[in-house]
Amino acid sequence: MYVLGVWDGHDAGAALVQDDKVVFASNEERYTKRKLEIKFPVHSINAALKYVGLKPSDIEHVAFTTTEFTKTLERVFPSMKEKYYMFRRRKMLKPRLENFRHNLKYSMTSVGITPGSTAISKSIVARQLKSIGFSDFRLHVVEHHAAHAATAAFTSPFNKALVITLDGLGDGLCGSVSVMESGKLERKLAIRARDSIGIFYEQVTNIVGMRELEDEGKVMAMADFSYPFDFEENRFKDFFKAEGTTIRAKYGPTKQFEMLQRIAWQMPREQFSYMAQQLLEIILPRFVSNAIDRYNVHDVAFAGGLFSNVKANMMVRNLDALHHWYVFPHMGDGGMALGSALYVNYLLNGTTSHQFSAYLGDTYGEAAEKEALDKDKAFKYEHDGDPSAHAAELIHNGNYVFWFQGRMEYGPRALGDRSILAPSNSEEVKDKLNLYVKKREWFQPFAPSIAEDEADNLLEYDTKGPDKFMTMAYLVKEGKRHATKAVMHVDGSARAHMVGHENKPYYDLIKGVKRHGGDAIVLNTSFNIHGMPIVMSPEDALHTMKATKTRYMFIDGFFVENRLGVK
Repeated sequence: MYVLGVWDGHDAGAALVQDDKVVFASNEERYTKRKLEIKFPVHSINAALKYVGLKPSDIEHVAFTTTEFTKTLERVFPSMKEKYYMFRRRKMLKPRLENFRHNLKYSMTSVGITPGSTAISKSIVARQLKSIGFSDFRLHVVEHHAAHAATAAFTSPFNKALVITLDGLGDGLCGSVSVMESGKLERKLAIRARDSIGIFYEQVTNIVGMRELEDEGKVMAMADFSYPFDFEENRFKDFFKAEGTTIRAKYGPTKQFEMLQRIAWQMPREQFSYMAQQLLEIILPRFVSNAIDRYNVHDVAFAGGLFSNVKANMMVRNLDALHHWYVFPHMGDGGMALGSALYVNYLLNGTTSHQFSAYLGDTYGEAAEKEALDKDKAFKYEHDGDPSAHAAELIHNGNYVFWFQGRMEYGPRALGDRSILAPSNSEEVKDKLNLYVKKREWFQPFAPSIAEDEADNLLEYDTKGPDKFMTMAYLVKEGKRHATKAVMHVDGSARAHMVGHENKPYYDLIKGVKRHGGDAIVLNTSFNIHGMPIVMSPEDALHTMKATKTRYMFIDGFFVENRLGVK
């Protein structure tokens, strides 16, 4: 039996679950080329069905999530959602009454589910599905944090786990704590939207001149360029309290926004960011520790946008009470479609463990790739019998390469199927990537991919579980900091991706770099130009290669060279 999950909000997408297997999952941005797309995910739905050879009328169960008042209002008036998308992504000139718009948002989104909102949302989503050929299906509604919890609980390696979700807000809540045991997922508590530390961090992101729901990682990175100070000197120290197994905010969102703006006016944005990050690194581990103590469950699975903060995650992982750890890789709202499908599959079939990997998107065969290559004479190409070894040699010799293999990754991170790869020890190549390809802020670090069986040679690593999805920062060992200078942040940390035989071509490439006399590590960044989604198709890859004047690309079994304008 198939269950289709759909999500039509921030970072819209679709996912398909069959029995105990996640068959397909993708996000709409990859098809429309609008980062964090908000429109109904028609392309993602069609791609999922095409992958398994089904028609819309073959699907009997469809799940979607989040029927709070504001989300329902956006479904009724799609133009309102589009205007907010352009406003939030700063695709317009700064409007008058900017603060009023933000305060209206913070006031309305805290309302939660209201009488009639679920029925209205359900009616609109059903109509949209029918318009693309769905019929005779049952439409299921899943509460927002139940969907988040399902992603963490049902894709984790644990039979028994504490499941914690924290984000900005959804359906009137900003977090939850559940326990999964004996085939049952039971919510123990929920945290109201008013107390959202996720909204706090979103507001900080906006105030330092960045895009909320998108650039929070930049705030985290910039924080390390402030001079450090004790938490007692932090002007945010009283904004939140972890009181037992809940989080309490001193101010409501609108008052908090006003307070943050007044404080930010007095200091550099690096210091302002440091205070926000320091607060999060105090509150989050305290809350998780209290939850572990209360429920006496020491293996913990996490989801929700707050757990995209890899530095705070590092503080959580270092808790003595935490034995094993798992963060769902698409932890933000982009994972809502899969969470909805997983939760409904659990309700219908009792399934609490699924076959899951990061490689769940579209794939292209040799014929399609060759057709794309033949269309443009700017490229020459040939079959490559051992692309992993060839790429490793080029990287060892100081080059960066585009690496396009197999199925597209699911989630915000490139994990070795749509990646740009480079030496981990070359600041020159790092600067070249930043200047000509990524065009990112100078303070953002790149991340490494490391052979899983050699992680403890490079990192201060523990036995709490490998990080297959780049969801955690680790300190680099003192003796390896020269070898990792292109992928290490100013504080000595790195957001590492540990690669094993789940992606053998990529693992072989990383091991190949070591055979040339280095370490089993490469710089890995997403295959895209900054501000654009990760590439999906061969045509996307070739367009990016030409736009960035990149010389080398490996696309499955082909080695491609750019004839023109190479940097």
